[in-house]
Amino acid sequence: MLPPAIIASCQEIIKGNITLARPVAGGDINRAYHVETPECSYFIKTNTASWAGQMFEAEAKGLRALNSPCILRTPAVLGFGSTSDGSYLLLEFIETSYRPDVFWEKFGAALAKLHRSTAPGFGFDHDNFIGSLPQRNHHHDDWPTFYTEERLLPQLKITKQQNLLQTRDFQQFDLLFKKLPDLCPKEPPALTHGDLWSGNFLCDAQGQPVLIDPAASYSHREMDLAMSRLFGGFERPFYRSYEEEWPLEPGFEHRLPIYQLYFLLVHVNLFGGGYVRSVREVLAGYV
Repeated sequence: MLPPAIIASCQEIIKGNITLARPVAGGDINRAYHVETPECSYFIKTNTASWAGQMFEAEAKGLRALNSPCILRTPAVLGFGSTSDGSYLLLEFIETSYRPDVFWEKFGAALAKLHRSTAPGFGFDHDNFIGSLPQRNHHHDDWPTFYTEERLLPQLKITKQQNLLQTRDFQQFDLLFKKLPDLCPKEPPALTHGDLWSGNFLCDAQGQPVLIDPAASYSHREMDLAMSRLFGGFERPFYRSYEEEWPLEPGFEHRLPIYQLYFLLVHVNLFGGGYVRSVREVLAGYV
């Protein structure tokens, strides 16, 4: 049931009475609800964790940043806050539909255009979260330093605290850090979703892609493509359309596992040691 204090706070934002609240399945971290007033529908995420208020604020900022180039749709952010019953994020409710035949082509081309949105350096104007884990976004001038300092090392610190990796694993990461400048192509920072897997986008009623649940930053554009390939990948027209809009530098297939290392470490830290073998397999290919 949607907690009373959160209902009251959201009603104040939307200036209406919530008459129906239905739980929505699918999330591992938050509780979610499709709520209705006599006039409109909304989507509310809730969480009682101490850090949830920060997480929802960061998600709201990420959604607005991804929407700002007006290339890919995100749910409109209506409000967020913390109450005696926990924290919440109030969003526009997106009516979904089946994906039309051209969905993947449109999505791939639009993501490439979104990635053209750039910044003076790698990072973001705030830290955020990937899943329930904090994600640091301090600014760096070059990608290898950003990837090492803001992505891999913070996750490795967590694995060390939980004794999930061995000394040899950390030694191999140190070797990889030295090779990154020669492995990854130099490109301008790109506005990225940051956690682009099949559960983090929708198809709206008009057949257009909608981005949700971001871990946004100005990162290397190949990070989004690598995450999209981690668990089976998207449909082939998505990648073809992306490359028609903005071709990748040669050798992407070889370096793709390097980008996936970050997401694998996140899964190690969130779900335990089952992903350790995958991390070691990637390392073995480069060191």
